[in-house]
Amino acid sequence: GAKSVTAYVIHPVLSGPAVENIENSSLIELVITDTIPLSDKAKNSAKIRQVSIAPVLGETIRRVNQEESVSEIMPVG
Repeated sequence: GAKSVTAYVIHPVLSGPAVENIENSSLIELVITDTIPLSDKAKNSAKIRQVSIAPVLGETIRRVNQEESVSEIMPVG
């Protein structure tokens, strides 16, 4: 079996008992983006780490505006 588990979520809806369930789970870490504001409980969780998508989103908008490729930013496969 797995020695450790880290989960990644792009648009985390941490409603109801989600934070408590994460805290009580065997997850080592839940890495999430900042597309949804976090509750104080989620912000204070030792298992939840939020990362900003602003740099990627900003660069994507810039490239689309300049009619440049975004394939290097968001590779498929």
